[in-house]
Amino acid sequence: MNDQQLLRYSRHILLDQIGIEGQQAISAARALIIGAGGLGSPAALYLASAGIGELTLVDNDTVDFTNLQRQILHTTERVGQAKVDSGKRALEQINPDIRIIALQERAHNQRLEELVSNADIVLDCCDNFATRHAVNAACVKHRVPLVSGAAISFDGQISVFDVRNDASPCYACLFPPDQQFEEVLCSTMGVFAPLVGIIGTMQAAEALKVLMRIGEPLTGRLLLLDALRMEWTSIGISKNPQCPVCGAQHK
Repeated sequence: MNDQQLLRYSRHILLDQIGIEGQQAISAARALIIGAGGLGSPAALYLASAGIGELTLVDNDTVDFTNLQRQILHTTERVGQAKVDSGKRALEQINPDIRIIALQERAHNQRLEELVSNADIVLDCCDNFATRHAVNAACVKHRVPLVSGAAISFDGQISVFDVRNDASPCYACLFPPDQQFEEVLCSTMGVFAPLVGIIGTMQAAEALKVLMRIGEPLTGRLLLLDALRMEWTSIGISKNPQCPVCGAQHK
């Protein structure tokens, strides 16, 4: 690191658990964020400010006026722009030293696997079960740790799925893909603006911890937040030996 980088990241380097070695691990890492909206905004901002080496943003949507209540990557003047382009502009203003890749597309199938296989950490910041399951399957296949978050109304959740550890469950162990879950959207249910900030910021924190191999990530735990009561609930998650994605019969 040069003198300017040492100064920029000095408050990280001062932490015994991080130091120069931890900061170098961040700077060498490649992160993939699926979704540049409510969760992806704070996640991307904190990964960029922390000095992530390469950050790939994937989203096929454009900035809408209704997004501005919570999607803090974007501004009024950028309504109508691709979210990934708006996000890239914001992130480069915060940290011009990192590489930002903006992909305006809905990644799936082989393309999704290609993106996941080139990442050191994946943050699922999307808003639908189909994409979450596809991202999880790709992460399991390529053994890339996944930080998954979700938020609707006043309720949020976050967990880490790291199948590099054979005992770790995957997203499909928690939400089996063959079961039907009610799909609720912000456009119909609404969402409390700071809630996505809380969950998205935690996704960035968990991603950085995994990359630096410090602390205890949320592997095997699901954290649920009731933001009306500001009450957290922690639920243990066990690996499902019969999981159709990460079970022994699928390895």
